[in-house]
Amino acid sequence: MKSNLRSSIILNWDKTTIELLPSKSILVRETEELLISDIHLGKGEYFQAKGIPLTNSEDQLNFSNVFKLVNNIKPKTLIILGDLFHSRLSITKELKYKVEALSEILKIKIELIEGNHDKGCNIKNIPIYKTKTSLNLLYSHEPIDHKETNLLNICGHYHPKVFIKKMNTKMSFKCFALDEKKRNLYLPAFGDLTGGYACKNEFKKWAIISNKSILEI
Repeated sequence: MKSNLRSSIILNWDKTTIELLPSKSILVRETEELLISDIHLGKGEYFQAKGIPLTNSEDQLNFSNVFKLVNNIKPKTLIILGDLFHSRLSITKELKYKVEALSEILKIKIELIEGNHDKGCNIKNIPIYKTKTSLNLLYSHEPIDHKETNLLNICGHYHPKVFIKKMNTKMSFKCFALDEKKRNLYLPAFGDLTGGYACKNEFKKWAIISNKSILEI
């Protein structure tokens, strides 16, 4: 496994350079757009309201991870591909204030592609789109069935995971997944308090082994 570990993976889609990062993010080099997906802020509070004792510390960790990522990459734009929030019912005044202040604090433009969990989550300072096209890339939350052969749909929603068996141990890792037939590239969930779904065998996969290493499967 060690010999195949990388600090990032470069995908060339026509004339667009897509860098898969172990920080569960994608950098589009030509546009300096940084993509993340499925943070699910407020998930702890949502489940607490349902009587399930989950920690409140995950939101602070997620904010910290966003700050570190942006300060390290220094993109022009941060694009969140949906499910910034877990539910409109879990948005406290404090959480809303922190999100609305993000753009000014990070000193970059932030855009949100609306996810199914974001519906009804009204926030200021962050433009919200259903989908967005950039170069030959189509950004969405859920995968889009499209026919354009030169267009790559980058999306989230499914929280892809891959299982790696080593000796008698089977380990699960978040991963990037590429459906080459349908031209959909799935991001792993950025939030730590998220589950995941095993990728189809025919997908090309890159496992997030650590915050510094990524492995092509």
